Amino acid sequence: MQGKESNPPDGGYGWVVVVSAFMVMGLTAAVLKTFGLFFVEIQQHFDELASITSWITSITIAIFHLGAPVASSLCVKYTHRTVVITGGLLAFSGMALGFLGLNMIWMYATTGFLQGLGISFSWIPAISIVSHYFSKKRALANAIASAGECAFAFTFGPFFQWLIGQYGWKGALLIIGGIQLNICVCGALMRPLKSSCLPETSCPEAETPSGNRASRRDKDKSPVTHKTFNWMLLRRLEFVLYAIFGILAAMSFFVPPLFLVPLSYSLGIDESWTASLLSILAMVDFAGRLLCGWYANLHVTKTIHLLAMTIALISTSLMLLPLANNYLSLAIFTGFYGFFFGTTVAIHITVLADVVGMSDFDSALGLFMLIRSTGGFVGPPLAGLIVDMAGDYRAGFYMAGATLILSGVFLVILDQFQQRKEEESRTNSKPEKSTLPYPSLHFLKLQNRRYQEHDVVM
Repeated sequence: MQGKESNPPDGGYGWVVVVSAFMVMGLTAAVLKTFGLFFVEIQQHFDELASITSWITSITIAIFHLGAPVASSLCVKYTHRTVVITGGLLAFSGMALGFLGLNMIWMYATTGFLQGLGISFSWIPAISIVSHYFSKKRALANAIASAGECAFAFTFGPFFQWLIGQYGWKGALLIIGGIQLNICVCGALMRPLKSSCLPETSCPEAETPSGNRASRRDKDKSPVTHKTFNWMLLRRLEFVLYAIFGILAAMSFFVPPLFLVPLSYSLGIDESWTASLLSILAMVDFAGRLLCGWYANLHVTKTIHLLAMTIALISTSLMLLPLANNYLSLAIFTGFYGFFFGTTVAIHITVLADVVGMSDFDSALGLFMLIRSTGGFVGPPLAGLIVDMAGDYRAGFYMAGATLILSGVFLVILDQFQQRKEEESRTNSKPEKSTLPYPSLHFLKLQNRRYQEHDVVM
């Protein structure tokens, strides 16, 4: 029997965990987002082609997603705190060893593989433990935690550029690695919730002979160790439908940041103004996450319905964005896209917890990230192919919007399936009706005769 976890506190020390997760999001995902600033520096240093240099970021993204199931398994077997601290050390090692800059293979192994594994081991447990600490306020807590990515990305761009100018790209990597050691501090603050590892049907430990206590404790722990990852989730239709949504959404999400800058250049917008589009994107993304998390916390709308609405709005904004023909219109459509993207990111993890339940959430998060990675790998090359065929960057945005619309269809199917299951469970839980719901006419006549006889006797 698996141990019972105590009820989520929905506040208190949980807010310390949220702030820690906020920092971890910034020190992992935001670093990955702004690593493109090192691209030209590394390419020129090793005198390599752009395609060769780009594999550093590709390996980081791949290991980040592929390491997710491993990180989830370790969270179940050990604790979230242990895995986050390990992730911080790995992230530091990747950047610190990348400082040596021996050759391109060395960069693949350090800032690619080690950094990607460090991000995975930090990001996955950080976002997972927030969901364990909160139930009623889970959407708000997840939104605040995930907003760390936007807040840090907004400042890391100019800061990293300054570091490269002052200390070179190698020195900048070493300093960033040192900053990432703060992940270990954040991980240390993520103390596990108290839980009971005794079976539900156990007798008090005092009644057991002292010599058998150790064996009993080992016996109680064995089911927890055995169930480190639940692959049986792939047999649950709810999870499969949500995973398909994740694949299609990821195919779209990585496309706009890739083609936004080239699109602005094609419109003749100055480079300085183009850079401001990325800042606008980060700011409205941040606002969208917090606002949607606050609204979801009111429980006015079912979270899966809210997610479906945000997907519809973000796909609409992507379809409208290519209509921009100057900086102002492009900035407005970019703002709409960034805001609705933030609302989507704020609640999609909360919906996953609602779909699978908290008992399988850790395994589901790792597996969902692994499956979703296929969309992230396929989306940008497919959009690039469409852009090449059309000869216009606008085609990439149309592809992203259409893919998002298709992902929303699977959310609707999932919602209909869940509603049907709820109706069936309510029907099965109703007590069986009596074959004679109302007294028979013969019974009523007998009762009436008895009352009359009683009146005569009186």
